[in-house]
Parts: sequence; C-alpha cells; structure tokens
Amino acid sequence: MSYAASEIASQPESWRRAVASVTTLGAELPGVGERVAVVGCGTSWFVAQCYAALREAAGHGETDAFAASEIPAYRAYHRVLAITRSGTTTELLDLLRQLPDDTPTVAVTGTAGSPVTQVAGHTVLLEWADERSVVQTRFATSTLALLRHHLGEDLGRAVADAEQALSGPLPVSPEDIDQVTFLGRGWTVGLAHEAALKLREAAGFWTESYPAMEYRHGPISVAQPGRAVWCFGPPPERLAEQVAATGARFIADPLDPMADLVRAQRLALALAAQRGLDVDRPRHLTRSVVLGP
Repeated sequence: MSYAASEIASQPESWRRAVASVTTLGAELPGVGERVAVVGCGTSWFVAQCYAALREAAGHGETDAFAASEIPAYRAYHRVLAITRSGTTTELLDLLRQLPDDTPTVAVTGTAGSPVTQVAGHTVLLEWADERSVVQTRFATSTLALLRHHLGEDLGRAVADAEQALSGPLPVSPEDIDQVTFLGRGWTVGLAHEAALKLREAAGFWTESYPAMEYRHGPISVAQPGRAVWCFGPPPERLAEQVAATGARFIADPLDPMADLVRAQRLALALAAQRGLDVDRPRHLTRSVVLGP
C-alpha cells in the first residue's frame, strides 16, 4: 500500500483524535470577536478558506484567508493563524517574520521543531497527523476537523461519513471520465479547490474548481459526455438538470462535505494507478517548497 493510501484510510481515526485534542490545544486558536487572518500555501490555503467561511458563518468574527505570499501588508488583525504541515514553507515563514511584533501569531503544524515553531508566537502541534507522502491528505483534513470542532461543531456524522466514503464505491469510474470540475458553496469552495488539486498532483488529471453559482457563467461550456461535475454540499437549484443536459455526469451526495473529499482523494489514487503513476512520487513536487536565497 502506498503512503498516500494508508494516510487517506487513517482519516476517520485522525479526526477523532483532532476532536479530542481541542480541549488541550484549542486555547491558542482564535477567540470569539477577534479579527483574524488565516494563511497557508497550496492545500493549507484551501483549508484556510474553509475555516474562514465557517468561522464567519458561526459568528466568531471577521476572518480572511490568504495565500501566504498575498496577504495585504496594510491590514491589521488581532491574530494571524498559519497552517503548514512541514513548518518549512518559505513564503509562510517570510510572512510571519515580517508581521508587526505586536501581532499575535499561532501556527498549526505537523512537524515538531520545524522553523515555524521558532517564528510563530504559539504552536498547535498535530504530529500524529503528519504524513510521509508528498500529496497532502490527512494533515489537512485533521486540521480542519480540529478547527471545525473548536467552532462548536459536532463531527460525529463527519467521522461516520468518512468511514462510509472509504468503504463505498467511487461515484465515477476512472475509466469513464477524462475531466472533472469540482464545485462548492460557502466553506466548501475551499474543498472544491482542494479536490481539484489532489487529482492534478496525484494523477496529472485535468480538473477545474469554482464556486457553484459561478459554474454557469462560462465553465459549463466544457461539460460533455465523458466528463463529471462534482458538487460538495447541496447544489444550486436546477444545476443538476442543466449539467445532465450537457451529457456530463453530475455528482452530489448527502455526505458531510469533508467526508466527500475523502472520496475525491480515493479517485485521485485510482486515476494515478490507471495512468501507471507512483502517487508517492508525484511529478515536479516536493513535500515542502523551500526557496533559495
């Protein structure tokens, strides 16, 4: 079994551990009423997008999500939350070093003793969720599970749905598709972006991702037989019928959206196997982007 497959399969238990750890790790996370920026790179940026939407929807305070290289220098925040599996990503470390000294910072990371633990004011360490694979799965979803529970969500259904997502059939066969577009609304827009990234990273597969209401504003033009449109969470009214009219497959199931992401991760591995690719050695990728001077 590949590292990636093993880590994908471990997610339900990892989410249970994330939920249980909130009582000991949650004190450093943003409090109600704080104005917060959440930053990350790649997958971590998409987790940041999910959390920002969830936090605002829960009424905990204004929350912005940025790629670490793109946070506006002129904005002031009560706290900056950085998400980084390796703790070594250059852009994120540079950002934390450049913030005003009086800006509280906290990093969620999977790697003890990494540079981010020296740069951030506080560290939330999820070492048990770290991964050997380059393609990130378990750390990202465990971080999101931690953050969702910290906002007051009960993740019992999400864990049960993830177990179902691991054992049930995929909603589409790799042999039957040559393109997938992922859609989301609210916090699941970040999940759509992350699902698309998994298929690109693991299998070099053509994927796109959009807010669901934007899909009819142009992207639907690529829909046709042999392609799929996958929506995380309830789809917009009439979208299923409009996609069906193109001949494309429409996928929207009542699973918790984070559990539905597990199915997309499994599809990424299946596509990689179909294409004869080693998912643990994806092309042109490394576990962390560390730039030279």
